[in-house]
Amino acid sequence: MPLLDHFHPPIVSRRPWESFHSLWCGAILDQLNEMLPPRYFGAVQVHLGAQVEADVAEFDQGSDSEPPTNGKAAVAAWAPPKATHTVPAVFPDDIEVRIFDTRDGAVLVAVVELVSPGNKDRPEARDAFAAKCAAYLQCGVSLLVVDVVTSRRANLHNALTALLRWPPAVALSNETFLYAATYHPVRRGESNLIDTWLVPLSVGQQLPVMPLPVRGLGCLPLDIEAGYTRARQSSRL
Repeated sequence: MPLLDHFHPPIVSRRPWESFHSLWCGAILDQLNEMLPPRYFGAVQVHLGAQVEADVAEFDQGSDSEPPTNGKAAVAAWAPPKATHTVPAVFPDDIEVRIFDTRDGAVLVAVVELVSPGNKDRPEARDAFAAKCAAYLQCGVSLLVVDVVTSRRANLHNALTALLRWPPAVALSNETFLYAATYHPVRRGESNLIDTWLVPLSVGQQLPVMPLPVRGLGCLPLDIEAGYTRARQSSRL
């Protein structure tokens, strides 16, 4: 099925993009589960907006007269010194499928990330998304990013290349706002490298098959179109 515009009328008014992206993540996970050996498992992570815990000082901790538990004396909470600085922060949206390797516990080895409008809506959000992607890569985690957000004209791949100071040749055209990109951290000889695969996308065209490198397994062919079609069928689009 050709790619639709999920961020403008008429679709956005009757099929919220959040719901569709959640279905798409589920379809991608189903597809991966058909290829992954039992040693691996996947999980869908969808979280929009701030995701850090609120300061405990914001909540009523109860009366001091409450009895201690387990027969132990109550311990007063330690109050740290005043912070040297407090600065505003942006926490990027998470709409992703995470792949874990159970050989040494549950080690994250690959991520498929669907871009949200919030990831692209202002410079701070774009920088936060790029920093999240860079953190995955610097931990050796392979990453596949799919951006079909038509309501924001920004290129997050280029934000990542700028953050990591990659050569200008790695950047996409300034007119490219929709794309799929795979990033594979790898060591060859004495060098640490990141292989990249970049495919521009367009509304009305079919989505590509993208490589998804999984540590210890090799490179899986992830058919983005198949997952997208399944999500469209589930949402009756």
